[in-house]
Amino acid sequence: MAEDIKKITKKTSIGEVIKQYPETEAVVKKYFGAGCFTCPGSKTEDIAFGATMHNIDPEIIIKELNDVIEKKKTNP
Repeated sequence: MAEDIKKITKKTSIGEVIKQYPETEAVVKKYFGAGCFTCPGSKTEDIAFGATMHNIDPEIIIKELNDVIEKKKTNP
């Protein structure tokens, strides 16, 4: 049975992405830097906030994150 995977949205916390989807590590590092993995704020800050802080369109990050998750789901 396929595992249900929730889509990442602008309101998904960066910490939740890191914890629940370790396969997205490269995307998180690409846009937010390695500091997100140890930053206490990542537990409460969402993708939209992080994108704003790094001057990036959140839709670009969300698409890449969801693409990685979908690929993992279809090719475990």
